[in-house]
Amino acid sequence: MPVTPPNRCRIVLIAPPVEDAAAFEQQLRAAISGGDIASIILPAYGLDEASFQAFAERIVPVAQSANIAAIIAEDTRIAGRVGADGLHLEAGRAALEEAIERFQGRLTVGAGGAKTRDDALDLGEARPDYIFFGRFGYDNKPEPHNRNLALGRWWAEMIEIPCIVMAGSDIASVSIVAETGCEFVALSSAIFGEGVDPEQAVAHANAILDDTAPRFGE
Repeated sequence: MPVTPPNRCRIVLIAPPVEDAAAFEQQLRAAISGGDIASIILPAYGLDEASFQAFAERIVPVAQSANIAAIIAEDTRIAGRVGADGLHLEAGRAALEEAIERFQGRLTVGAGGAKTRDDALDLGEARPDYIFFGRFGYDNKPEPHNRNLALGRWWAEMIEIPCIVMAGSDIASVSIVAETGCEFVALSSAIFGEGVDPEQAVAHANAILDDTAPRFGE
């Protein structure tokens, strides 16, 4: 992996719903072997607290050992217990502001759930570390959702806070996302889907981004 992160849109992994944590750990290790990854977000997908914590305890150190930021969705207590690098919140502005007041500076605090420009601006006024356009588990079509692309393009042009835009199930869709000017492209099924080799998929995504993504500051 490069010592200096590339000066273009980077990959954020979204963990899929997982039945076998050990198997997912091996998938993640394979993905890490494929090249540059900025971070991974771990949603609970309805797991009970003990099961989600056990999953996070297994996955967070694997990510961190590869200099990948591990971000826990929604659960501040588990984020603290497992020593995560960040929190991802979709519970609205009040919860976001509370988390920022409590944790920002110690943890990355990101915001999701915005479906309109007004939603996004409202969350942005709380000054999260990033904003996410997309929904976990809904990257089941080859192309990114047009609304997420439009929001990402508008946000990247207007707002300094970094944004993440969800790609589709086709790894080639990272190019479409990068064209918006967003800082990060989120990938889940394109990396961890059935029959996919995570190492090859991450390598392919990075190669596409190297060839097509705009360079920041140029």
